[in-house]
Amino acid sequence: MTRRSPSSYTPSAELISALPDVSGNLINGLGEREQRRASPMFWHPPDQHPFGAVQEIASASCRATQVARDAFAGAYEYPALIPVAKRKGRQSDKTWTEAATEFAFAHEADLFGATSIKDHYIVDGYDVAEPNVILLGMAHDWERLRQVPSTPDNGVGVAEIGRQYARGTRASYALANWIRAQGFAAQPYPGPRADALLLVPAAIDAGLGELGKHGSIINRTYGSNFRLAAVTTDMPLDLYCADSFGADLFCANCQVCSDACPPDAIMSAKQWVRGVERWYVDFDKCIPYFAENASCGVCIAVCPWSRPGVADRLLVKLARREPKPRPSGA
Repeated sequence: MTRRSPSSYTPSAELISALPDVSGNLINGLGEREQRRASPMFWHPPDQHPFGAVQEIASASCRATQVARDAFAGAYEYPALIPVAKRKGRQSDKTWTEAATEFAFAHEADLFGATSIKDHYIVDGYDVAEPNVILLGMAHDWERLRQVPSTPDNGVGVAEIGRQYARGTRASYALANWIRAQGFAAQPYPGPRADALLLVPAAIDAGLGELGKHGSIINRTYGSNFRLAAVTTDMPLDLYCADSFGADLFCANCQVCSDACPPDAIMSAKQWVRGVERWYVDFDKCIPYFAENASCGVCIAVCPWSRPGVADRLLVKLARREPKPRPSGA
């Protein structure tokens, strides 16, 4: 992918006129040391946040080509949820988790994890009744994804994003209905429609990977080359642990996504955001370009972890860098 100069992007007059007076970084909680729920933002109903007009531009940009329109159509097609069976099945947490994992992998999911619901996963103004959440990952075809950002003549990259969102919709609704058939409550949360849940922090706690400098998860197998969906449920589950394998340290020394970001939005140091010190992407720089360039996606496409077959080699290198324990008496 060609290196783009950060100074080369200037928002269009239409985009500039759509921008609100308030900073998106302020809404997102940049600089805040106290924990709180996130405010509704992009991909919530446009009347729920000040960037609604920019979101409409982004929606149109994503669907500028027929191939992209066709791909995203699947993300908005889903079956009705069946009633919860009156009689609950009786199995151990481990057995239910194994059965749910097997079902998810047989119905288009590539990654599976589970954790308990925590307050900071829930967007302000929403409620989640179920105590547990299952996270699903759907891997991209990297050769297609790397063609982002899309142009009016080439919608291959953004269409690939739409295809994986569509897979996430099918996978999450299928799993939710399977869980309901076992007698447990279940509610699907597929992308790209934001709702009550923040999927990234839940997915990190569910063991799907570490947060990368580009604001997306890095998985030890797929890198950042996947999309998320979720299912909340009261089915008893064996809960997963976060998976720390060195991606955070790798990001601290890597500049690939920062150098490739057209609007220069990827911050070089961690920031305090709603009470957590973490990697953060400058919303006010990122979103104008994102809106006008079909969801962009450059940062996850260029991430060294995302290239197929590379993650295993990076894990070996990181393992070699781990400090060796000193022998006793040394």
